[in-house]
Amino acid sequence: MHKKRLVYITSVNIEDDNRVFPLGYTRALEIVKNAGKLINVVLKPHDLRRHAATYASRSGVPIEIVSKIILRHANLSTTQKDLGKVSDNEAIY
Repeated sequence: MHKKRLVYITSVNIEDDNRVFPLGYTRALEIVKNAGKLINVVLKPHDLRRHAATYASRSGVPIEIVSKIILRHANLSTTQKDLGKVSDNEAIY
């Protein structure tokens, strides 16, 4: 981890389970939608989450890591179902 980030995280007492940059869903939705508009794509935060998980999985990241670390699913079966719904076309684009 970059030293400045570590100093910041330590100085404001951010625990492992806390967010470094608190951001609610409404604001995240606004940011992602605006980014999508810049490239003429309808985009939602969940699209980015699903893409990251699919990309990681298809790049060889173990499903357990995708499930627990990237998606933070409680059950591996949830991740398996989600990844099974993504077509090859969606994974590429």
